Amino acid sequence: MQPEYDSTMKALILAAGFGTRLGPHTEARPKPLFTIDGEPVIARLIARLIHAGCSSIIINTHHLHGQIETFIEHQSYSIPVTTRYEPVILGTGGAMRNVSDFLDTTAFLLINSDIVTDLDFRALYTYHCRHAYPVTLVMHDHAEFNSVAVDESGFIRSFKPDALAEGHQPMAFTGIQVADPRVLKWIPSDGPVSSIDVYQTLLDRGYAIKAYIPADFYWQDIGTPQRYLAAALDHMAPRAFLEAFHFKPPATEIQRITLRGDGSDRSWHRVFAEDKTLIIADHGIQAQPALSEIDSFIRIGMHLYEKGLPVPKIFLHDRFSGLVFLQDLGDTDLYQWVHQNPDPGERIRIYQRIIEALLQMAVRGAQDFDPAICYQSPSYDKPLILEKECRYFVDAFLNGYLGFNTAYAGALAGEFALLADIVLENQVSGFMHRDLQSRNIMIKDQALYFIDFQAGRIGPIQYDLAALLADPYVDLPPGIQENLITFAVETLQKHRMFDNHRFLQGYAACRLTRALQTLGAFGFLTTVKQKPFFAPFIPVALRNLDRQLAAMRPGQLPALTGVVRKALSQVDRLFATGLDV
Repeated sequence: MQPEYDSTMKALILAAGFGTRLGPHTEARPKPLFTIDGEPVIARLIARLIHAGCSSIIINTHHLHGQIETFIEHQSYSIPVTTRYEPVILGTGGAMRNVSDFLDTTAFLLINSDIVTDLDFRALYTYHCRHAYPVTLVMHDHAEFNSVAVDESGFIRSFKPDALAEGHQPMAFTGIQVADPRVLKWIPSDGPVSSIDVYQTLLDRGYAIKAYIPADFYWQDIGTPQRYLAAALDHMAPRAFLEAFHFKPPATEIQRITLRGDGSDRSWHRVFAEDKTLIIADHGIQAQPALSEIDSFIRIGMHLYEKGLPVPKIFLHDRFSGLVFLQDLGDTDLYQWVHQNPDPGERIRIYQRIIEALLQMAVRGAQDFDPAICYQSPSYDKPLILEKECRYFVDAFLNGYLGFNTAYAGALAGEFALLADIVLENQVSGFMHRDLQSRNIMIKDQALYFIDFQAGRIGPIQYDLAALLADPYVDLPPGIQENLITFAVETLQKHRMFDNHRFLQGYAACRLTRALQTLGAFGFLTTVKQKPFFAPFIPVALRNLDRQLAAMRPGQLPALTGVVRKALSQVDRLFATGLDV
């Protein structure tokens, strides 16, 4: 149904702020273009104003004004929507003065651009036009912002926080108002000025300002990352349940709990509605346009799911807010399962099932895979091995965690280059998860699922096998590891032809690069991120690396072997004294 436009109903959207409270995210994108469920906040406001019958809209701009202007220019609205740049911010009162030529002799709407609301703007405008007072402010009982005194008759009494008196209720001004053009004469003729200061002057001189207090409506200021996230969740969660379960609960009926985090900076949540649950992966605000981890998480996850592989289904995502709604796979990962099931036979059987699923992912996941969706590099190549695994080990573990002063250049760099060459020359290529350890394998109703696939790319299948079998969280005995790698070779031969000897050479080298990466990560997470969970696994990972180096051809990597032996002695001393336990 098309709205019936009111030729007298115009609106000014206030979008000229700096957005400093949302920094550093507003350095790349102005706050009005932050998205809620994929739609810019300012676009949501414009749509609601048009639906209410507004005849024309003007938007004042300042910070990153070109982005807002370009966005508006590329839209196709049914009414005129224009922008007006303020070289110097004029404040809300100055903004009204600056668009006085746009205004008629009738009342106009003013709306802050950093709010999310479902307010009926037509009802507000009608309410204002039916009384004789110069201004109507939309008020809301919101404890965090309640600072305006409203009396029992619905009039604003003061904007001064200390002016509350008996019979006055503290309420929050929502940034939504309707004003008559006669207000303009109270605004100073130049310089920045706040509309609130103007209205306080009106009150001080005996004029009345009306409060509009809707009984039930949604309003959220998005001026901080926390409030922006709250608004994004309020709007996305009901739709995620609709996508997943074909029912749409109100946001007020959806509960959320925070889950144990992982090694990344993401946060994880479980949301409940009735007897249904979903998982939220919160990657944080993504203001920069460059490919980031969330892009790979979404696109690789969708690719693997479409190939019929055991990964969680992604139901809804908003790249800018960083929110991804996923299938809930429960709370039991392989790490927990192994420690709850001591029977060796049961452990071997589940690892065989995982290897079968891993190899299916490697083969089918590589089909039609687009390397452009990979974060950091399009494939598992030599620069990635040297920088993200070998140098990471030196910088984050040897020097950062142990306090060594080990130089990457020289003998170590030469051996790392040799190691990378051995990996790549002997690889059997496929899709590699690149972090397929026990905490990234979920078990629900006897089914297996792989999670945390955002680092996936094309590379050696042997790497994922090394990550699984030489996982320090589980610490499988060497004999079981050897039996399982034999099982893996025999299983893969049903799908691919390859040279067994070279495959095992590549596997041995991948065990080393994986161990280097793991120790680098443990060092970084323990010292920089202050996550103590990872520290107890450092001795296990380091002993594994030492054992794997000993299995290489004698004299092949002497510098690395020496520094690992030195690190092992230091770690043994640290843990013996309890300094790192």
